[in-house]
Amino acid sequence: MNEQTKKAPVKKVAKKAPAKKKGDDELSLMDTFTKGIWKENSIFMMVLGMCPALAVTSTFEAGLGMGILVFIILTISNLIVSLIRNFVPSTVRIPSYVIVIATEVTALQMIVDAVAPDLSATLGVYLALIVVNCIILGRAEAFASKNKVLPSILDGMGVALGFTLSLVMIGLVREFFGTGIIKLGFILPLGFETELFANLGLSTYGLSILTAPPGGFLVIGIMLAIITAHKNNKKIKDAIKAKEARLKKLQKQKLKQQLQNKHKQRKELKHNGFISYFSFITSY
Repeated sequence: MNEQTKKAPVKKVAKKAPAKKKGDDELSLMDTFTKGIWKENSIFMMVLGMCPALAVTSTFEAGLGMGILVFIILTISNLIVSLIRNFVPSTVRIPSYVIVIATEVTALQMIVDAVAPDLSATLGVYLALIVVNCIILGRAEAFASKNKVLPSILDGMGVALGFTLSLVMIGLVREFFGTGIIKLGFILPLGFETELFANLGLSTYGLSILTAPPGGFLVIGIMLAIITAHKNNKKIKDAIKAKEARLKKLQKQKLKQQLQNKHKQRKELKHNGFISYFSFITSY
C-alpha cells in the first residue's frame, strides 16, 4: 500500500511593521493642533461660522468674548464626544452630539450671565446659538467621533484658536477704523476700563459704517479677497518654480545626452582611425 505523506502546514511569518521614528507621534499631534489655526481656518479658509463673524465683531472685546466661549465649548465637546464615541449608536450620533453641546452651552450661559453680564447682553441670542454652530458640530462629527481623546482635544483647541484669532482680527479692524479707538474692559470683566488711541483724535475720521451690520460684510470680504489673492500669487509662483525646475532638468538631460553623443562620436572616430591605420599597415 502506498502511504500518502501529509505535508506539514507551513507557518506564515508575520512581517514586522516598520518601527516608528522617534517624534512621529509628537509631530502628528502638533499638526493636529496647528492645522486649525490657519491651514484649515474656519472663517478665512473654510468660510464656516459666518453668522457670529458678521454679527458680534463690531468691537474687539465682543469678538474676543465669543472666541473664548467657542474655545471652551469646542474643546469640551470634542473631549466628551471622543469619550462616548464607542457607546453611541451611529443612528443617533448627531442628536446625541447636539444634546452634549446644548448642555455645555446652557451651563456656560448661566456662568456668563453671572460673571460677565455685559458680554451676555452684547452677544445676545448668538450666545445660545453656539449650540448649532456648524464648526462645533462639524468637528464632533468629522474628527472627535473617530479619534482618541488627546488628538480630539488638540483638534478642538486648534480650530477654536483659529476661529478666535479670526474674530479678533475682524473686530479690531471694524472697531479701529469705525470709531478710531479700541475699548477694553467695557464688555469683558477685566477689572479696568480704558480706551486705546483715544488721544490721537482718530475718532473724527472713523467710518461708522464699519461698526454697522454692513461693515461686517465689507471687512470680511476685503480680508477674504486679500487672502485669496495671496494664495493665488503663491500658487502662480510655485507653478513658475516647478516649470523652471522642469526646464533645468530637461536642459541637464539634453546636455548629458549631447556629451554622451560626443563621447560616442569620439570613440567611433578613434575606432575608425585605428581600423584605417591597421588596414594601411597590412596593405604593405
